[in-house]
Amino acid sequence: MKPKIVVVDDDADMGRAMERLLNGSGFRPVTFSSGEALLASADIADAACMILDIHLPGLSGFETCRRVREGGIRVPVIFITAYGEERSENRAREAGAVAYFTKPFERRHLLGAIAAALRQELAI
Repeated sequence: MKPKIVVVDDDADMGRAMERLLNGSGFRPVTFSSGEALLASADIADAACMILDIHLPGLSGFETCRRVREGGIRVPVIFITAYGEERSENRAREAGAVAYFTKPFERRHLLGAIAAALRQELAI
């Protein structure tokens, strides 16, 4: 079974691009346009990795991550953002993120971070 990668990004073009990249790289992407939509779904329960945009309408990526973890799910997380800020990068580190990327980012860097997340997920 292909590892499930959950992607939460309100930019529909980015969601489609991530879906194509992940499908083509041997993963099973499941995309959401908001943190609320993710939290209302059961798809997070067996996710191998979660990619969260920080700046989302409604719940931020950080708040979405916090709520997922409060639910007892310890899935590795990668944060992405269009607005690279040192404060956000520090919050991502504090949240235990595997990686933090500012858009646009290199596909190979994201895939490397996912590989690291999958190794981390196996250790959890």
